[in-house]
Amino acid sequence: MSVRLCLLWFICLISPALLHAQDAVDGGAVAGPLPVPKAVQTKMTNDSVIRMVKAGLTDDLIVQTITAQPGQYMTDADSLITLKQAGTSDRVIQAMVNKGRIQITGSPESQVVLSDVNEIGVYYKDRSGKWEPIEPEIVHIKSGGFIKNTITDGIVKTDRNGHVNGRESKLLLPRPIEFLVYTPDGVDISEYDLLRFRLNSDSREFRVLTGGVFHSTGGADRDEVPFKAVKTAPHTYQFTLGQDTPGAEYGILPPGTGNVTNGGKIYTFAISE
Repeated sequence: MSVRLCLLWFICLISPALLHAQDAVDGGAVAGPLPVPKAVQTKMTNDSVIRMVKAGLTDDLIVQTITAQPGQYMTDADSLITLKQAGTSDRVIQAMVNKGRIQITGSPESQVVLSDVNEIGVYYKDRSGKWEPIEPEIVHIKSGGFIKNTITDGIVKTDRNGHVNGRESKLLLPRPIEFLVYTPDGVDISEYDLLRFRLNSDSREFRVLTGGVFHSTGGADRDEVPFKAVKTAPHTYQFTLGQDTPGAEYGILPPGTGNVTNGGKIYTFAISE
């Protein structure tokens, strides 16, 4: 066979393969395995939690899943009843409630989950950005020693002082200080007082009560410090004391303390000079 005939035979042999390769390129086909589509992460819901409960998963695993995965939960009264009837524990329900408590401070990038605040009280933000509880101290009631008004509706009203044992708080905070107040149901932040103590040799005192009821008007503003809080979530209010706040002993007084002779509470802290 001549060289020309051999070359012609070889070209005819490989031509179908070349044509198939050209068709693959023209058709947009890509050699190799097809890409695997990304899994779509769906949001957790109440039904998701109930299914996990009925499947016998532990509370630890369910809470971890609630914390780690996106979710949208209904925590109204009827939904809570349904969850309890399905066998959902209080711990899991609390995790669902915490997941839904979002602080919106502006852009989506600045949204913060307040998952570490789930009890009524007053908190401050530490250097790591975590909310730490402020321990309350006991308030005792002392008479102011004189009559404020003679008679009003048959009730004698006297000025009385709140008294806290010890000259100093155990908690000393540097300015600026961010505070968070988690209130009981039906209580507004306006019912709380921020107070600056008057110091005695072995105690701290304040006056915000007339006739045995705190937060009344006559003489009530003597030791009060104005503050403006913003509601950031249900039951949740925040405010900041800036660099211009004087160094002193302070307390945050919840409502209702004046209804008891002893055993009321105030959340105390000090600001260094």
